[in-house]
Amino acid sequence: MTQKRPGGSERGSRLAVRSVAGQVFVLQLTIVLLLVLAAAAGLAWQARLADVRSARERSRTCAATLALSPSTAAALRSSRPTGKLQPVSVRAGRECGIDFVAVLNRAGVRLSDPLPKLIGKRASGDFSRALAGRSYTEQFEGQPKDSVRAVAPVQDPDGTVIGLVTAGVDLATVSAKLDRELPWVGAGAAGALLLATLGAGLVSRRLNRQTRGLGPAEVTRMYEHHDAVLHAVREGVLVLDGAGRLVLANDEAHRLLRLPDHAQGQQAGDLRLEPGIAGLLTSGRSASDEVYAVGDRMLAVNQRPTGSDGGPAGSVATLRDTTELREVAGQAQVAAQRLELLYTAGLRIGTTLDVVRTAEELTEVAVPRFADAATVDLLEPVIGGQEPLPGPSAPAVRRVALRFEGGAVPPLQPVDSSPSGPPLPVSQGTGGSGTGDGEGGDTRGDGGGRDAGATEDLAESVLEPDLAAATDWRTADPERAERMLREGFHSLITVPLRARGTVLGRACFWRRDQRAFQAEDLASAEELVTRTAVCVDNARRYAREHGLAVTLQRSLLPGGLPEQNAVSAAYRYLPARAGVGGDWFDVIPLPGARVALVVGDVVGHGLHAAATMGRLRTAVHNFSSLDLPPEELLAHLDELVTRIDQDPTLSPDTAAVTGATVLYAIYDPASGRCQFSGAGHPPPALAYPDGTTAVLEAPENLPLGLGTSPFETRTLTLPEGSRLVLYTNGLVQVRSRDLDERLEMLRATLSGTCQGPEETCGAVLEAMLPDRTSEDRDDIALLVAETRLLPSSRIARWEVPSDPEAVAPVRADCAARLVEWGLEETAFTAELILSELITNAIRYGAPPVTVRLLCDRYLTCEVSDSSSTAPHLRRATTVDEGGRGLFLIAQLAQHWGTRYTAEGKTIWAELSLDGAPSEVPLV
Repeated sequence: MTQKRPGGSERGSRLAVRSVAGQVFVLQLTIVLLLVLAAAAGLAWQARLADVRSARERSRTCAATLALSPSTAAALRSSRPTGKLQPVSVRAGRECGIDFVAVLNRAGVRLSDPLPKLIGKRASGDFSRALAGRSYTEQFEGQPKDSVRAVAPVQDPDGTVIGLVTAGVDLATVSAKLDRELPWVGAGAAGALLLATLGAGLVSRRLNRQTRGLGPAEVTRMYEHHDAVLHAVREGVLVLDGAGRLVLANDEAHRLLRLPDHAQGQQAGDLRLEPGIAGLLTSGRSASDEVYAVGDRMLAVNQRPTGSDGGPAGSVATLRDTTELREVAGQAQVAAQRLELLYTAGLRIGTTLDVVRTAEELTEVAVPRFADAATVDLLEPVIGGQEPLPGPSAPAVRRVALRFEGGAVPPLQPVDSSPSGPPLPVSQGTGGSGTGDGEGGDTRGDGGGRDAGATEDLAESVLEPDLAAATDWRTADPERAERMLREGFHSLITVPLRARGTVLGRACFWRRDQRAFQAEDLASAEELVTRTAVCVDNARRYAREHGLAVTLQRSLLPGGLPEQNAVSAAYRYLPARAGVGGDWFDVIPLPGARVALVVGDVVGHGLHAAATMGRLRTAVHNFSSLDLPPEELLAHLDELVTRIDQDPTLSPDTAAVTGATVLYAIYDPASGRCQFSGAGHPPPALAYPDGTTAVLEAPENLPLGLGTSPFETRTLTLPEGSRLVLYTNGLVQVRSRDLDERLEMLRATLSGTCQGPEETCGAVLEAMLPDRTSEDRDDIALLVAETRLLPSSRIARWEVPSDPEAVAPVRADCAARLVEWGLEETAFTAELILSELITNAIRYGAPPVTVRLLCDRYLTCEVSDSSSTAPHLRRATTVDEGGRGLFLIAQLAQHWGTRYTAEGKTIWAELSLDGAPSEVPLV
């Protein structure tokens, strides 16, 4: 048998008026009845207004239509208006569905009316507005009946009012229509009242079951007892509905979870609870004595879902403050925080090979997870990539990183300062005194600084759990120390950055808002700093090696352009961000006032590419000193690269020189001829003085070391002022564009600038660099040479007959030309050299013999013949009759040599212009 609840056996079965459900039923029924009556009255009134409005509209339309009809105006002007207007007005009233239509004259006398007895009688009312030409409607009260009528004037074409038309509906007709509608309104009101009564009954029945038939006083007393018990217990109670909203929370739950006053009715996930307990409450699952950390409390939580027996769905949770588990939970939390700190450090420290950035990453990880402020000081050699070495005075320290939590800047020495202070004593055990921030110590040997034992002192970690009680750290800067205490900083840890047996600096951690540092925090700080020290040392080593590679590359590249008059040159060299590379360029003066322009590229980056580039540049210098044409020079260079790759003494790890390209051009200012040849290199560009530009078609040759085909050369004559542009592929090759499109951009850029080489370099880089992305980073070498011509007045040439007697006249002509050039002091030496060279050409060479003098930075004496046999310098003995001519030339000339041509050979000698200008102006 079901046990009956007290007070609920009889009252729960019926709706007693004294119960809460009964009183609610009576109140609902009364309210519904009043609402239904008000609604019915409103509907009736609304219906009457609608009927009157409809009568007005129909009357206005009918009166206006009849008044505007031309037949109406014509009938009014006729002799028998009534006979014509009576049938029209009767038919108009019938078709418009109104009670009457009457036509009046200006005096208001009816000329037509539905009631014939009223014809000839004056209509009641004021028609002044209609006589003024205005139409209107009004609710008329008077004879013959109260009505809603409209009055419209009948006008002549000139606007004169000649009559009036009245049309209307009797108010009795409107009332009759409303009487026909009222039963339906009453039926709707009765239906609504019935439905509302049934609804109120159902609601009250459900309320009666929920309140178990209790009266208001009983319900109030029961809830007072419920609240007293609920809020008096020392265990938090939370009730959530099926949607996860907080339905009830007692005072203890508010205290333990720090809930806001308006928490009830909010979603559990919006209450800003700890993630663990919030997840449990929103899940609604069962839980038994699960422990969660909430602030500084450990709460044991029990939770059970509700609604399994037909009641409302939701969950009930109880919270208990388990103070006995605090110590164990604190240790677990410290361990978890330490693991999280070290895990984060492993992910975020050492992401770059930059010493300063690595130090900054340490402070970013430590603040605010571990400390409220952190600083990192490094030894000066470490910042520069060097290793600190012991000596009579230890290197200085510099602050490289500072980070703090909060708004106000703490009184710590800023970044890039040199923290100074008293010596940092070696800590004995775990509680030794020491400094904190860099303000508390220095590694320098000056006043209050460090001696040679600074590295040993820095190797000790220092823990200061109470800065106010410690005194040593204040010695260096008492004023700054007091400011630190006033700012609220209370504890400090100092740890040296030491990696691979070398001390690199130190890190300092301060706390202000967090709890004071404990002994276990020192271990966390040491492990954190140890990881950072290894990353700093790796970055230092990388910086040193990178610096060495950059220094090597810069030493292998030309420091400037040599002095020469053949071209006016400018260059740009942009190394890739990835490190040193193999791009290079050179301007090499050649005999005969000529110049060689070279641009090369060794694929790859790093020391190997830089070293290979240096070897190739040196080889080009050596081969160019032999005065070889471009195709022969490239052939020798190709053979050299092949030998380098096949050298058995090279390490197996040494990469082959694959992908090395070069472009070699020789320009002769005496003739304006330019010969160039390339080995797999991008073609040069040329800008003519008239503004036209072109990308020259270079011979199709393979890169160095990849083939044995002979190299081809192209020769063209350049007008003075032409700009020859040589470059490496880093300038024109990008992944997002086609090579031909980039070459067209280069050509268009050259056509848009008519300035010198320096301006041309700037314009080319400004136009070509924006399209490059991080993936297109490659070295760029750019060389722009503006051609010059040697004035014809500085060139002299003679054809020499194959007769020894012709030597003297040619020598005399040469001497006269030198006097004309103002080179009297050089004339005697030049005569001796020319005499010997011409004599040798006539005696040992083959005709024709040609003599040419060039006056540029040097005086160049050239003797050419069609023989390919070259003389050799030797030291003649005492009994030898010949062999002293070349020796004499080598002693008198500054430089001399042999140049082979397609027609034979040319022996040349260069003399310095003593007593003459070092530079000869060019036209």
